[in-house]
Amino acid sequence: MHIILGGTGHVGSAVARTLLAAGEPVTIVSHDPAKGEEWKARGAKVAVADVHDVDALRFVFRSGRRGFLLNPPAAPRTDTDLEERRTIAAILAAVKGAELEKLVVESTYGAQPGTRCGDLNTLWELERGIAAQPIPHAINRGAYYFTNWDANLEEVRDTGVLRTMFDADFTLPMVAPEDLGAHAARLMTDGRTGIFYAEGPRRYTPRDVANAFAAALGRTVRVETTPRDQWTPAFKALGFSSPAAESYARMTAATADDPAFPAEAIRGTTRLEDHIAALVERAVAPA
Repeated sequence: MHIILGGTGHVGSAVARTLLAAGEPVTIVSHDPAKGEEWKARGAKVAVADVHDVDALRFVFRSGRRGFLLNPPAAPRTDTDLEERRTIAAILAAVKGAELEKLVVESTYGAQPGTRCGDLNTLWELERGIAAQPIPHAINRGAYYFTNWDANLEEVRDTGVLRTMFDADFTLPMVAPEDLGAHAARLMTDGRTGIFYAEGPRRYTPRDVANAFAAALGRTVRVETTPRDQWTPAFKALGFSSPAAESYARMTAATADDPAFPAEAIRGTTRLEDHIAALVERAVAPA
């Protein structure tokens, strides 16, 4: 049995779908019983447990052989670093003594030690915590998600402006969550351990994203880069708390200033252009 944390999100659901398609048994862990009905219809089991409930989570882990660990993102209105460290501590405590034969951990490009640098720091701590366990494990470090651009659709459609904090020609590894999840599923079923990097078929720039929106929408789209001194206010305007806004701004700066992107990566097959085209198509489809 494969135990999937975060099975109702972009990457976790892709892991679960891939495993189910291969005939593998899957248990989705969710705190919301209503979200489990779709997975039951697909043939998965559903375990209702809060990620903060160490005993309940350990009980679920003990029912499986392999586990996929995805630390749920904290709500932006909170102190995201503090909240995500709390869930990481609970996950690590639940894994201890669960007697799983392998773990696959979802992480990110640029994971590094430090504080107040968003996921780069918190996911590094998850990686290190799992490495301290005796259970064999693989780290699935994902590039920048295509889905991070989804929230731009309305503004791009209405104004022809793609707003970003990166320079228009900054080359950034990106990946479709479904490709990232498919690779994690392969790690769940084979014997590989260590750190793996996963990204799309090629690297893209914000200008490439604008061009993809332009092609899908049939209109001109230009890139507008938010000045660095406006990054924290921009996050606050989106509803981020002050600590979260500052942390995300530092994470963005770390990516822009010292990317240290890997030379070798597992390549997915989903193109950015196809992701954007599908996004636009879903937005105009009748309800």
